Amino acid sequence: MQVVHCTRERHGDAILDIFNDAILHSTALYEYQPRTSQRIDEWFAAKAQGGFPVIGIENDDGTLAGFGSYGPFRAFPAYKYTVEHSVYVHQAHRGRGIGRALMSALLAAARAQDYHVLVGAIDMDNQASIALHAALGFTHAGTVRQAGFKFGRWLDVGFYQITLATPLQPVDG
Repeated sequence: MQVVHCTRERHGDAILDIFNDAILHSTALYEYQPRTSQRIDEWFAAKAQGGFPVIGIENDDGTLAGFGSYGPFRAFPAYKYTVEHSVYVHQAHRGRGIGRALMSALLAAARAQDYHVLVGAIDMDNQASIALHAALGFTHAGTVRQAGFKFGRWLDVGFYQITLATPLQPVDG
């Protein structure tokens, strides 16, 4: 397994498949409709424009086993040091430490980019993701009850955060 920087050309179709599996079969994404190739093009363009990494884990034959990224937490300037992250692992590769490796790579990238807080929005039934975040030092920052409705039931979303020692000299503006 190796950590790679994902590109649309090399990894876009695999990322689309992983996203769509999560949409159709889990509450990891509070979406109803599968994403399209055009939407993945736009997603990669937004990541590039914002300077946000898309980090993947490839297995030995080059297959993408999972990916993670982060982006703006909220659209107001004072949130510039806070990002919201997400990690998705292909169903055939879960339980092998890929999520942990991706989270570690995202944390390193966030430190290198001088972010201060990473926030994850996690469905409260996703105990594996909650446990992973806790093991990496994230703390529960709050829960919005019945925030989503999918698969015929109300979903609670929990917010988990970690505070980094960066940036060394934050500034307003």
